[in-house]
Amino acid sequence: MAQMIKEAATIKDYMVDVRRRLHSIPEIALNLPKTVELIDEELTKLGVTHEVKSDISCVFAKIGPEAGAGEAKLPCILLRADMDGLAIQEKSGEEFACTSGNMHACGHDLHAAALLGAAKLLMAHEAELKGTVKLLFQSAEETFEGANAAIKAGILENPKPDAAYGSHVFAMFPVGHVLYGQIPMGAVYGFKITVHGVGGHGSAPEMCVDPINAAVQIYLALQSIIAREVPATQEAVLTIGQLKAGEAANIIPAEAVLQGTLRTFNPELRAKIIERIHQVAKDVAAAYRCSAEIEVLSDVPSVICDAQFAEFCLDTLRDSGIASDVQDGLHVMGSEDFAQISSQVPSCFIIVGAEPEDKEHAVGQHHPAIRFNEEGLVIAAAAHAQIAMNWLDKK
Repeated sequence: MAQMIKEAATIKDYMVDVRRRLHSIPEIALNLPKTVELIDEELTKLGVTHEVKSDISCVFAKIGPEAGAGEAKLPCILLRADMDGLAIQEKSGEEFACTSGNMHACGHDLHAAALLGAAKLLMAHEAELKGTVKLLFQSAEETFEGANAAIKAGILENPKPDAAYGSHVFAMFPVGHVLYGQIPMGAVYGFKITVHGVGGHGSAPEMCVDPINAAVQIYLALQSIIAREVPATQEAVLTIGQLKAGEAANIIPAEAVLQGTLRTFNPELRAKIIERIHQVAKDVAAAYRCSAEIEVLSDVPSVICDAQFAEFCLDTLRDSGIASDVQDGLHVMGSEDFAQISSQVPSCFIIVGAEPEDKEHAVGQHHPAIRFNEEGLVIAAAAHAQIAMNWLDKK
């Protein structure tokens, strides 16, 4: 059972090379042409059947047999890796650091490289596969657009996966350790509130309708939703990350903009708070003679793991020697658009430790100085491949 981790170790240099090439070309959201080109080239070299979805910068691949016409459907498992970066100026000090102003600060370069490594491992065992392994190299996880785009493009069809597995590296968790939770990641509701007023000269505010004043009051009122309307026993975080208005000190602008996110786990509480966000924004704006327009930026449910499939995955990682330690308790307010897949297919999502040896760089995701231990590539690739093979064999 420990054979797969040994095989993964033999292709570590391959995965490190791919990861570093990906790390040097981080791209954003649904526009990843260089990244997709690299994935396309590597899958072609490996002989993996795949299709490039250029309009959404995703790559769909298949390994193993599929049922022929008139035959019963063979089992199918989906393995998913995101591959988009962030608009962060890198300060990691790595020799292969990016200087474009974008950065792989969340480890998605490792995710894509590990899934390519898994593809290499699975191709070596393709004759043993008792069903189909679908691979999704996904764009736009950071903007919560990619999973939905891939679903609309057909990743959950022809054949439909019977299970889906995904993982995420974490720089503050030891290599070899795996962290799991039944509801590991929270739901996210992203919104933009545009407050419309009447601009004018700062010396005559009585002739204007100041949207900044209304926006500040909306900000304070939104905080009171959490403080005074959410039970202390419930989990909810409402953050306004942007309040922007005006261009000059002596001019009252015509509009002000707030952008924020709501993170929750309970669907009923989530619906209630969303309703109140809209109501508070509009009513407070009206109280200060303004109007408020609300745009939904993201709407992603919680990641929910299927208990039976997750137990199978964790047992596989333990029994195969891929994970030296498997811990329960992953339950964080961070969000993942893998939730769009887990809401439709029995799924498992885990954290893979990738803590760097240099503890100075063992910082949180999205930090400009973050580094990852590339030994995590071996764990992640072996986990993908072993779970897929064992699950197909079991079905």
